[in-house]
Amino acid sequence: MGIGGTLFAVGLVLHYIVDASALVQLAVLLPAYLIVGYDVLLKAARNIGHGQVFDENFLMTIATLGAFLLSALPGVHEVMFPEAVAVMLFFQVGEWFERRAVGKTRKSISDLMDIQPEVAHVLRDGVMETVDPEEVSVGERIVVLPGEKIPLDGTVVEGTSTLDTRALTGESMPRDVCPGENVVSGTVNLSSKLTVEVMREYEDSTAAKVLELVEDSVSRKAPTEKFITRFARYYTPAVVGAALVIAVVPGLILGDWMTWVYRALTFLVVSCPCALVISVPLSYFCGIGAASKLGILVKGGNFLEALSKADTVVFDKTGTLTEGRFEVSKVHATEMAEDELLTTAAQAESVSNHPISRSIISTQKDGFSASEVENAEEIPGKGVRAVIHGRTVHVGNHRLMNEIGADYCAEEVAGTNVHVAVDGRYMGHIVVSDVVKADAEEAISALKVAGVRRTVMLSGDSARICTDVGTRLGIDDIRYELLPADKTDALEMVMSDCPEGSSVVYVGDGINDAPSLARADIGIAMGGLGSDAAIEAADIVIMDDAPSKIPTCIDLSKRVNRIVIQNIVFALGVKFILLALTLFGYTNMWMAVFGDVGVSVIAIVNAMRCLNVSRYQPRDRVPVGTPTNA
Repeated sequence: MGIGGTLFAVGLVLHYIVDASALVQLAVLLPAYLIVGYDVLLKAARNIGHGQVFDENFLMTIATLGAFLLSALPGVHEVMFPEAVAVMLFFQVGEWFERRAVGKTRKSISDLMDIQPEVAHVLRDGVMETVDPEEVSVGERIVVLPGEKIPLDGTVVEGTSTLDTRALTGESMPRDVCPGENVVSGTVNLSSKLTVEVMREYEDSTAAKVLELVEDSVSRKAPTEKFITRFARYYTPAVVGAALVIAVVPGLILGDWMTWVYRALTFLVVSCPCALVISVPLSYFCGIGAASKLGILVKGGNFLEALSKADTVVFDKTGTLTEGRFEVSKVHATEMAEDELLTTAAQAESVSNHPISRSIISTQKDGFSASEVENAEEIPGKGVRAVIHGRTVHVGNHRLMNEIGADYCAEEVAGTNVHVAVDGRYMGHIVVSDVVKADAEEAISALKVAGVRRTVMLSGDSARICTDVGTRLGIDDIRYELLPADKTDALEMVMSDCPEGSSVVYVGDGINDAPSLARADIGIAMGGLGSDAAIEAADIVIMDDAPSKIPTCIDLSKRVNRIVIQNIVFALGVKFILLALTLFGYTNMWMAVFGDVGVSVIAIVNAMRCLNVSRYQPRDRVPVGTPTNA
C-alpha cells in the first residue's frame, strides 16, 4: 500500500499538474495498479476458473481494466488511469480496516483461547512429574506454581492463593482461594503454590469446554448475514447485466459509445456490494469478540440477533438468582442462649453432609469438639440424633419434632426451619436460607431498562421461598413447586403469550434446566457453577454466574443490530442514489470510488464500534497486575 500509494501520488501530479502524456502516466500508474490490485485480479481469475464469476473482485477487475483500455484507445482525450488505480488502492484501504477490526476481535478471542494450559505438575508416589494435562486422571493431585495456569478443574487441598479469572469471566478483581474451594482450569495462580485434587479429566474441564464453544461460535450466521449473502448472489449478476445494457443499448440508439461505456464502468464500480458483504458479518463477529471480553460466550451471530428482540426473560431460581448455597439467616432460642443453640446444633449435624447441615456447622468459626458427640446418627428425611454431654439432642424438621413429641414452633419466613430439642424439650429453631446473588436485584431492574417487558421465575421450591425471593427482586410472574417437566410446560405457556417476532430468553444452570434452555428462543447458562448439560444446551454462557451480565448482553446485542441496520441503510442508500446519478451522467469514476470503497470504509469503521466494551465495564474495578512466572 505504501509503494502503490506513492506511485499513485506521483501519477496524480503527472495527470493534474504536469499534464504529462498518457504514455508517461501509464508508465507510473500501471505498476501502481498491479502492486495494489494484483490480489484482486488473481482472485477474480481464480473465481472465474471455479465458476464463481459474479463477485466484487470481478466487478472491480472489469471496471478498472475497462478504464485502462478506454484510456488507451485512439481518439480518447480523457485519461482514466488515476481513477482505475484509485479503485484498487482505496479497496486495499478498506481491506486494511477490515483486517484491523478482525485482528482486534481475534485478539479478544485469542486472549480467551490462551486459557489452554500447556502442562500439569502431577504428584505421583511423592514425586512431582510434569505431564500433558490430558494424561492426568480424576483423583490425582497436581501442583500449580505462582504465575501458572490451573490446568484442570479441581478442589484446593493445600495452600492459599489469589487467582486471576479475567480470561474466563471478564472480571478484573482477583479471587482468593483456600483449601476446600473449587478452582477451574484456565485461571492464573498469582501468588502462592497450590495443591489441587483433580475433579474432571481435561476433555471435560472448563478450559476445554470454553475452547470448543469459541471455535464453534463464528460458524453460525445470523439471519441478516444469510440474507446479505443471498442478496449479493442475485444483486451482483443483476448489476452486471444492467451495466452491459447501459454500455450497449444507448450506444446503438444515440451513438457516443465511449461515454456510455465509461458510464457502465462507473456503474460497475459503484455497484460493488463490498460494504454489505464485509460490514454485516464483521459487526456480528466484533460483537462476539466484545462479549468474550466481558466473560460472555455467544455461540453464534444468530443468537446475538435473536437476543436483541428479547421480550420476556424466564429465570430458574436456585443457582441462577440465588447462590445455591445455604447460610443461617436467623436464630430463635427459647430455653438456651443463641450461641449455645448454634453450637449444639452444629455438633449434632457434624455427622451429616447435607448442605443445610454444612451451613450450620460453618457458623462455628472457632470450631467445636466433635469428641463430645456420641452415638450420632442421621435420620433420613427428618434430621439427626446425637448424645452430647450425656444429653440426647435431636436436630431436624417438624417431622422429627412430632416423632419425639417436642412442642415446636416455626416462623413463617422464607427459608428452612431447623428445630433443636434436648432430652425431648424444645430449645428453639434456626432458619437457613439460600443466599440471593448480590447483583440479582440490579439485573432485574436493568432488564426493565433494557426493554424487557416481562420477567418470570420458575422453580421447584416452595411457594413461601419463591414468593419471598421473587418479590424482593421485583419479578413479574412467580411460579413454584414445579418438576423439571413442569418447567418446560410453563415455559411453553410463557412463549405462547410472547408477541410474534420477539424472543423468550431462559436462564438456568442445572441439569434439570437443559430441556428449557434448549426449548427457549435463547438459552443462557450460568457457566461458572452450572452443569455441563446446561452449558451444552444453552446458546449463550455467562462464565462468572453473574445475573447482571444478562442485561449487559441484551444491550450489546441491540447495539450490534443497530449498527448492522445503520450499515445496510447507509450502504444501499448511497449506492442507489449514485447508481441513478451515474445512469444520467452526473457522476464520474472518482465518485464511484467513494460509492464503493468510501462507503465500505465508513461501514467497516462503524462496525468496529461493536468492539468497544468500555461502556459495559464498572469504573470502580482495579485491573489485576500481570503475573510473574516463577
